[in-house]
Amino acid sequence: MPLQPWMKDGATRAVLAALGAEGQEVRFVGGCVRDALLGLAVSDVDMATPDQPAEVMRLLARAGIKTVATGLSHGTITAISGGKPYEVTTLRTDVETFGRHARVAFTDDWRADAARRDFTMNALSCNARGELWDYFGGIADARAGRVRFVGDPRERIAEDYLRLLRFFRFLAHYGRGEVDAVALAAASEAAPKLAQLSGERIRDELLKLLAARDPIATLRLMQQQRILASVLPEAQEVGRLERLLTLHPDADPLLRLAALLACDSDCALTIAARLRLSNAERDRLAELCRRPLAIRAGMERKALRRKLYRHGRNSIVDWLYLAASDAKSSRAQLERDLHELAQQPDLAFPLRGRDLLALGARSGPELGQLLKELESWWIARDFEPDRAALLEEARHRLQGQ
Repeated sequence: MPLQPWMKDGATRAVLAALGAEGQEVRFVGGCVRDALLGLAVSDVDMATPDQPAEVMRLLARAGIKTVATGLSHGTITAISGGKPYEVTTLRTDVETFGRHARVAFTDDWRADAARRDFTMNALSCNARGELWDYFGGIADARAGRVRFVGDPRERIAEDYLRLLRFFRFLAHYGRGEVDAVALAAASEAAPKLAQLSGERIRDELLKLLAARDPIATLRLMQQQRILASVLPEAQEVGRLERLLTLHPDADPLLRLAALLACDSDCALTIAARLRLSNAERDRLAELCRRPLAIRAGMERKALRRKLYRHGRNSIVDWLYLAASDAKSSRAQLERDLHELAQQPDLAFPLRGRDLLALGARSGPELGQLLKELESWWIARDFEPDRAALLEEARHRLQGQ
C-alpha cells in the first residue's frame, strides 16, 4: 500500500520510533488501514505491538511522549504526540468472553490478534513501509463491499453482542451487493441479547450508523429482521427519514434520528434517557420531536419570524426540513421557505433591565414583569419598534404606575 500522509506525519513517526526503539515490530491496525486501502479519509490512527503495556509506557515515556492508561486490563494505552491521540494496543487473544466483556491474554502472535477482531476488513495490519498483512481475506472483502465476520458469525456475536449492531453499521458505511446470509441469520437470532447492552453503547452505534451517507437500505433490512424494533422500537419512520435525506443529504445524525422516530417530545425525552444522550442532545431531540406544533411548510412570514425569535435559526431550519419530510411537500416549497428564512434578520430584544433602571424603574419582580410586557408588545408589532420606540413605551408605562 502506498505510504499515506498520516503515516509520514512527524507525530506518527515519533510514536513509531519510540515503540520500535529496541527492535520490536510495530504495525498500524484496524480502521486506519481499512480506510486508507479504500481511499477514504483516516481520522484515528491505531497501532499494535507485542510489547506489554508497562513496556509500551516505558518506551514512550523515554521518548518524552505522554501516555494515558485508557484500558490497561485489555492492553490499551493512548499516546499523545503532537497534540494527537494514538491508541496503542498489545497483541492479545481472548481467554474467556461474556457477551459484553472479555478476559484476554497478551501474545506475540499477530495472526491470533487479528483473529479476535470482528470483521475481515478490520483484521488488516500494515507497517510503516506500507507492507500489508491480510490473514482472512479482508482486502478483497473491503474492496468488494462485503462485511464478513472473522470466523463463525454466531460465535463472534456471542463474544460481544455489540458486534450485532456493528455489523449493520458497517453495512451502512461499507456494504455493497448481497448481504452475508449466515451473518444476517446470526444477527437476527441474537437480537434479544441487545437488551444486555448499555444505553451508551447502543447510542454510539446507532448515531454512527445514522451518519452513513445513505443508511436507508440498512435500516430497512434491520426493520425486516426486527433488529430495529429490538434496539429502538420507536424508530418506525424509515420512509420519512428517506424523504429527509432526499431534501437534506447533509442532515446530522440527531436530526436523522428525529425523522426516524414516531413519537412526541415526551417520548423523545424517554428515548434520550434510555440512550444516555447528553443534556444538549436530549433538549434538541425533544424540540425536534415537537415539530408538528412548531412549524409547517409555507407558513406566514409573521409566524415564521416569531418562531425564529423564540427558537433560533438552526432549529427553524431543522423544523422546515422535518415539516417538508412529514408533508411530502415539494422541494420548490422547501427552497422558498429556506430562502424566506434567510431574508429574516436575527432578532434580539433591544432592552435590558439596566435600561429600565435608568428610567427610574425599581429593581425586583416588577422589573422582570415590565420587561416581559415590553417584549410581548414588541413581538405583537412584528418586531418593528426599535430601541427608541421601546424606551418611549417604557417611559409611558412607568409614568402610569
